[in-house]
Amino acid sequence: MAVASIVCKSRLLFRYEVRKVFNYSTLANSCFINKCTHLRKFRQCRQFTVSIPLGDQSKEKHKDAPNEVSTSSSSSSDSDQTDQDEDDVVIEFCHGLPQVTVPLPSRKEKCKFTLRPISNTVGDFLEMLKKEDKGIDRAVIHSTDGTRIASSNTIETLLQDNFKLIVNDSNYNVKIPQHHRITSDELKAFDDVKTVISQLYETLHVEDFHVQKENDLTTQLEVLRLEIQPLEEQRLQIEMAAERKNNWLSWVGLGLMSIQFGILARLTWWEYSWDIMEPVTYFVTYGTAMAAYAYFVLTKEEYILQDVKNRQHLLTLHKKSKKLGLDLMKYNQLRDQISSLELELMKSKSKLRKNHINKKTSTEVDSKNNKSNN
Repeated sequence: MAVASIVCKSRLLFRYEVRKVFNYSTLANSCFINKCTHLRKFRQCRQFTVSIPLGDQSKEKHKDAPNEVSTSSSSSSDSDQTDQDEDDVVIEFCHGLPQVTVPLPSRKEKCKFTLRPISNTVGDFLEMLKKEDKGIDRAVIHSTDGTRIASSNTIETLLQDNFKLIVNDSNYNVKIPQHHRITSDELKAFDDVKTVISQLYETLHVEDFHVQKENDLTTQLEVLRLEIQPLEEQRLQIEMAAERKNNWLSWVGLGLMSIQFGILARLTWWEYSWDIMEPVTYFVTYGTAMAAYAYFVLTKEEYILQDVKNRQHLLTLHKKSKKLGLDLMKYNQLRDQISSLELELMKSKSKLRKNHINKKTSTEVDSKNNKSNN
């Protein structure tokens, strides 16, 4: 019996010690068995909550909590506002042209657009935005009081006051730099200044300018005349040949008419009588009229002797040119260039003479005034 009781007590002690080992092992939260199995055992703990009445100090803390929340919300709104200000549209002026920097909604990047105040309109600017970013479905411009600005307005009128740019769901407040605004009156003033400067430059350097221009035109004329000289010699030869042929045809026509007159006279007064030859002369006259009408049908020109001669001259000229290899197209182009340069040279010389005359008259008037003052 004693042995049995000892064995039972040893078993109970063993179980208690093993359980105690497992309870302590939970404090390490993990252990490894046979280097491959990970065991984790969680201890169950009871949680007790106790309600304690709040004092005045705790109440004041709870009262101040909404204020702290409001201040945090205001600070967050301020940070959002600063972020929105950073993404606002920026307008800069470079060489008198406005450059608008707009954040694109699709790629989240900024893009700079250069506008022309007079020729570009609001519609052109909005089309540039939509063309640059295909993700823009709606783009309009409103004034600061919410009135929509028409697409037909020019950029110059748009830049006269601040406005709002609406791109999809984003609103941007655009501020115009005051010291960079350029109106149409200022542009006209700049044009007047440019005109005065150009007149002053012309007054100071007009003689040198015209002399230099005259020299340049003379040089160009010399080059063109050297280039056209061989073509001119060939043309003169062809002109002479065509003139000789025209003269020969004219004399041949006169000879044929003389022969016709002689035949009709012989038949009328020697061989036959006038009564017999009268119908013959009628048909000869009618045949001549038919020949003139046939010439009009073929050439679309009236049968006039001078026109017939000029036409025959041109036909002979073109035939001879093809035969001798003369390029009439190139010759005509060179001739036109020479004519235009000669006209410009004449105008330049006339302006130079006019300036000399004006200077002489001004010097004479000044001398007369000086004499009268003395």
